[in-house]
Amino acid sequence: MRTPASPSATAPAPAHGSARGSGAAVDHAAPALGSLGLFTVLLGAALPLIDFFIVNVALPTIDHDLAAGPAMLELVVAGYGLAYAVLLVLGGRLGDLFGRRRLFLAGMAAFGVTSLACGLAPDAWTLVGARVAQGASAALMLPQVLATIHSSTTGARRAKALSLYGATAGLAMVAGQILGGVLVAADLAGSGWRAIFLVNVPVAAAGLLLAVRTVPETRSERPAPVDVPGTLLLGLALLTLLAPLTEGRAAGWPLWTWIALGIFPFAAGAFWWVELRADRRGRTPLVPPSLLGLVSLRRGLALVLPFSIGFGGFMFVIAVALQQGLRMSAVVSGLALVPMAVAFFGASLAGPRLVRRWGTRVVTAGALVQAVGIGLLALAAWGSWPDLSAWSLLPGMAVAGLGQGLQLPVLFRVVLSEVPADRAGVGSGVMVTTQQSALALGVATLGSLFLSLSASGSMGTALTVTLLIQLAAVLLTALMSLRLPRVVS
Repeated sequence: MRTPASPSATAPAPAHGSARGSGAAVDHAAPALGSLGLFTVLLGAALPLIDFFIVNVALPTIDHDLAAGPAMLELVVAGYGLAYAVLLVLGGRLGDLFGRRRLFLAGMAAFGVTSLACGLAPDAWTLVGARVAQGASAALMLPQVLATIHSSTTGARRAKALSLYGATAGLAMVAGQILGGVLVAADLAGSGWRAIFLVNVPVAAAGLLLAVRTVPETRSERPAPVDVPGTLLLGLALLTLLAPLTEGRAAGWPLWTWIALGIFPFAAGAFWWVELRADRRGRTPLVPPSLLGLVSLRRGLALVLPFSIGFGGFMFVIAVALQQGLRMSAVVSGLALVPMAVAFFGASLAGPRLVRRWGTRVVTAGALVQAVGIGLLALAAWGSWPDLSAWSLLPGMAVAGLGQGLQLPVLFRVVLSEVPADRAGVGSGVMVTTQQSALALGVATLGSLFLSLSASGSMGTALTVTLLIQLAAVLLTALMSLRLPRVVS
């Protein structure tokens, strides 16, 4: 799941053509992003998303080694996701302020160090603390990726770069669980689950060396100061929503979860009021409400939200169903996702050519294809459980991945198509915060529903019901996508 630089940035953003023209401009103070530089920032985009999902298949082993228990395991997942989601917009603003390359380097270095801390954690609480720090590091690094692409590319090169970003994001989310299964099963040098974190250390070191040489520095010409009230209120709003939803079921829904959920609407309302007031007074809010005047950004985010909720929930549910319900090994449950990953990547690469011919109707087609894939998975779960195998899941996985790959990269392009270059950081931060928060929300809602249904009946029935709910959401997404602008830059 990222500031105005010009005097006009504080005025309400136009909804159509003029904003598009600004968004197409490149930051002329920075050199163009080369191929190796693009590879480097995409590596920085992949690492945080991989680490959000990589722990799913390692949780049973972590529980066994550290005697963590269900509530602590939830914190291992939620601590990373919460820190990541809460700080993403701030990370984008800091990149605009201090330089996106500088923040990318700082985030990459911190991600390597905190990954090492996770891999060496002697107990569950230390692991939770290291995961929170790792999420904060990711929030420094990831917003700089889209902001750098947006401010140092243009035209066909930008379209290709955003498609590759979408392909990387989708592939990383699936590959996280595949890689996690392989690493846990390999038990490298007796490291067990620790390898899923330790592997980040050399990758981050290589990323740092590449970034120093290949990533151009970009920033706003007139960077705005950090919006402290807006930052604190956004953090409070996300925390009071995501913390109780992710921890509530495992903790038995104690009083604090209901208090937090009660605070959420007031925190969200206060955040919006503070940001609107700052925008009207000519100040620079953390999330300028005028940015939502961009039709493409507003409608694109409305689709990123349900897409990511469904994706996050699905990845969690399928990991639990295959490992705990069918007793598949970590590596087999990970490999069951390979058809989805391959189809997603292929569809993402084909996206730019399809968009040139069919425009944003590619998103509608992708949603319908994904619906077919989810339907096939639901039929397989209903008809084959408990004899469900990776082979029986293959058709549904491949078709669903194909549909997802047709949607996500195009949605990223839609969201950012009208964002001016000097607002690249905040625009990227808003989009990735929406995506990341929705991924965590999907785990909390669909995951909790699945676990509750499993506790009171068959896990096969629980999986089928969860998939059918996701199918309904995908069909709704297909209808909503008809309101997207036909053409995207």
